[in-house]
Amino acid sequence: MTLPRPHRDDLLIAAGGLLIGLLMWSFGLHTQDDRLIGERWATLVPLVVMTAMETLRRSLPQTALTIGTLALVADQFTYGSLVTALMFTDVVYAAVVYGSPASARRIPYTTGLITIGVTIGFLVWWQNAIALVVGLITGMVSFLPAVTGAIVRNHRQAADAARLRAEQTALLAEMDRTQAVVAERARMARELHDMVANHLSAIAIHSTAALSLDDPGTTRQALTVIRENSVEGLAEMRRLIGLLRESSGDAEPAAAPTLDGLEALLSQARTNGTSSGLDLVLDDSREDGGGRLPAPVELAAYRIVQESLTNALKHAAPGEVRVTLDGRPDGSLTVCVTSPLAGQPAPRAPGAGAGLVGMRERVALLGGEFEAGPVPDGEGGKLWRVRAVLPVGTNDRGPAR
Repeated sequence: MTLPRPHRDDLLIAAGGLLIGLLMWSFGLHTQDDRLIGERWATLVPLVVMTAMETLRRSLPQTALTIGTLALVADQFTYGSLVTALMFTDVVYAAVVYGSPASARRIPYTTGLITIGVTIGFLVWWQNAIALVVGLITGMVSFLPAVTGAIVRNHRQAADAARLRAEQTALLAEMDRTQAVVAERARMARELHDMVANHLSAIAIHSTAALSLDDPGTTRQALTVIRENSVEGLAEMRRLIGLLRESSGDAEPAAAPTLDGLEALLSQARTNGTSSGLDLVLDDSREDGGGRLPAPVELAAYRIVQESLTNALKHAAPGEVRVTLDGRPDGSLTVCVTSPLAGQPAPRAPGAGAGLVGMRERVALLGGEFEAGPVPDGEGGKLWRVRAVLPVGTNDRGPAR
């Protein structure tokens, strides 16, 4: 059987212990004068054996402890070496830290019983206080390292468990984020169908009707191109929407909400938030209501306000929830929702944060800016603010309402 390769640190510990042990032996530094074996070289045998066991402290901890125990007992019949005893304490510690779970549980109890047995045995034999000193030394070289190893092993296991929980939490959070993105894209696919498909179908129908009229050739040719492109665009749009929808399982069309529905949305939220002490306010600072915006922009703004109000009803402290719409000089639309920030954060449930992910995804697809987080309220407190800047091309504006 091939022995496992010793760890580099174990080799360094063994080499250092052997070098110090040889120096102490060369200077005649021993732990006892009464000995059964009088040759000075005999002290080196347990020292070399214990050094060899130090190289196996990680790879074969139980074997190292068994042979190391025999080497320590043999050392008591020679002049004795302090380094041999110190290396034995490290072998006991390593056997608990790197050994099997059963050994880690058994060794502290065994060394504790040995310490008690040695103390009682020498008390009965010698009947003086020196027996207590022998028992104390026995505990220091056996029981104390075992207990230390058990503490270190428990801390390492707790750290590993915490790290595993953190990895699992991160994995669940990533899964929640991915599911939120998929759900939001499926929702947008339905809304795209409602906003675009009907218009393309109307173009196809009207161009077909125009083709049936007896108009000049240039007009007929133009209408032919319009019809061909609209039909092809409609077919391609349906294929793209099908790809976005494939995981949603819901292909039913729904009415696409616009900014005209914000008052109704806030009215419903006021009804739901009465018991929570929330005062909902809409502040539309755009000139003449801002005119009609491109449908994707209005829809995104509506969804951001809707999700922000939902979060406020769940988590906000009593106070004012303000929804602000503002048109910027560059033609973009700024949507801002602020609500009082509760003092104590609510416990996070699985899937928490999916609304923020959906809003961020929706704004990113429009090429806008999104931020959400706590901000000072100017009075020593904090507000939770959701702010989105949605670009609006000037060429995309429809007629004013």
